[in-house]
Amino acid sequence: MTIEPTENPGSLPRVSIGQCSSAGPKPRNDDSYGVAIPKGALLETKGIAMAIADGMSTSEAAKVASEMCVRSFLEDYFCTHESWTVKRSAAQVLNAVNRWLHGQSQRQFDSDQAMASTFSGLVLKAGEAHIFHAGDSRILHISAKTTEQLTTDHRIRAGRNNSYLARAVGIGIELEVDYRTISVAAGDVFVFTSDGVHEYVPAATMAKMIEAEPGDLDAAAKAIVESARAAGSDDNMTCQIVRVDDPGRPNEAAFLRRLSALPFPPELAPGMSFEGYQIIAELHASKRSQVYLATDQTTGEKVAIKTPSVNFEDDPAYLELFTREEWIGRRLRNPNVVRVIEPNRERRSLYYVTEFIEGQTLRQWMDANTLPGLADVRAIADQIASGLRAFHRKDMVHQDLKPENIIIDKHGTVKIVDFGSTRVAGLEEAAPGGTPHGPLGTVDYTAPECVKGFKATNRSDIYSLGVIVYEMLTGRLPNRESFKIKRATQRITPAAALQYNPAVPAWASAALDKAVHADPNQRYEVLSEFIADLTRPSPSLPQRASQPLIERNPAAFWRTVAIVSVLLNIALLVMLAR
Repeated sequence: MTIEPTENPGSLPRVSIGQCSSAGPKPRNDDSYGVAIPKGALLETKGIAMAIADGMSTSEAAKVASEMCVRSFLEDYFCTHESWTVKRSAAQVLNAVNRWLHGQSQRQFDSDQAMASTFSGLVLKAGEAHIFHAGDSRILHISAKTTEQLTTDHRIRAGRNNSYLARAVGIGIELEVDYRTISVAAGDVFVFTSDGVHEYVPAATMAKMIEAEPGDLDAAAKAIVESARAAGSDDNMTCQIVRVDDPGRPNEAAFLRRLSALPFPPELAPGMSFEGYQIIAELHASKRSQVYLATDQTTGEKVAIKTPSVNFEDDPAYLELFTREEWIGRRLRNPNVVRVIEPNRERRSLYYVTEFIEGQTLRQWMDANTLPGLADVRAIADQIASGLRAFHRKDMVHQDLKPENIIIDKHGTVKIVDFGSTRVAGLEEAAPGGTPHGPLGTVDYTAPECVKGFKATNRSDIYSLGVIVYEMLTGRLPNRESFKIKRATQRITPAAALQYNPAVPAWASAALDKAVHADPNQRYEVLSEFIADLTRPSPSLPQRASQPLIERNPAAFWRTVAIVSVLLNIALLVMLAR
């Protein structure tokens, strides 16, 4: 099965394909194979997928199993979210196929292995090959310098002439897949074979046959299959050859041209008409961007328009981050994340539109509600966590969670805004030169590992949420009243929240201790655990004893010591005067 490519820009991956498959002496061919080359933006964000599968000969429905493996991989992989990594996307698909095949084996055949198949798949994206493998089909890599087998046969020998598969798709509820990545260059060749071929034709021989037919890969694949037949193969024989004509390393100049194709908009002011919107007021302005309240002149809907600052007109990194904000927002659908509105008209300048939220920032709410009750804080934290889950489920980390980036509307709904610092794992794989690293968020709410320069993870966002909850309950930041970069790298144990607010239960204070731990490995792994521990006591959380005043507030401690010392001296002088 081959899906033909469309016209392909030079900066995107491009391949040539040769294929041949034969049932050999058997009555049925249980091998399946194929290459899928998507259209449009998916070619850049997801790459090219290719695979081979060999249905287990002892399986009653071997052909169905191999076809399901290949078809699902070549089709469903491209249905996974564009922000996901290749590894996560492929794992999602393969695990689903494995469960389906195993379930069908039990229901239809009352067996665990009636529908089982080997699988070897590869995704070519941004100059890298991502390899996924289970079983004894193979992928061979032929480059200018070497010929290397990229897969390991999962076959166990049971005597001199007997062996069985130790791994395959569909033989168990859990699927273990080998995964590796290699860098790819133009001219590299990948050869996919079933065991009916590679057990009879050495890798070096295959490489010579392909070299002998550089302009006709179908002829090379057929020659390899015929060679296996001549060598006495008594099995199905499949050979698929994929030559990399362009590995798909994004062209940085073209990438930046696409980002900066639209000019910056003019300075906007109330009363102006701008590309189908009537500007009402400026809502926010900083050195990086402006946000305006506007009315869509077609629908009458109130919206917010975000425009870039002209200060960064020649800054490619800024352009990337600003353009990515809309891309991220349009892929998130959650009541606790601000909705980005897809344009219904052609844009002539660089900006994007979101829903207008009539309400206040969490910072304004905190200023008006000093030391609120735990129930009120937990209700807000629960909604923030709901919004963050929308990011985390799509392999995104917000990276700039703070009270100013959270809005509470007039109905009490909490929404996360501003995606300018969001890390998208799937885009990092395809980004030219990588995406910006380092602390992109506000230092007071940034996890210590990010300040040190390590990549943000879900636990980094959990840290930020923990800081916000701590601040709502105590009116202070957890590590100190002013969180400075030079101290953010130190592993300082913050004062327990209950030290500043005795109304905070000890078990809730312990939950905050874990959420804002300096070591990410000691923090919560998932948001639901943190919210649960803010709701009820957890027996697994250690509760700290009351912290001494000298640790909680050194200045107050020494001030108290000084006052007591003065009073004692006065008392001593009075006694001596008598």
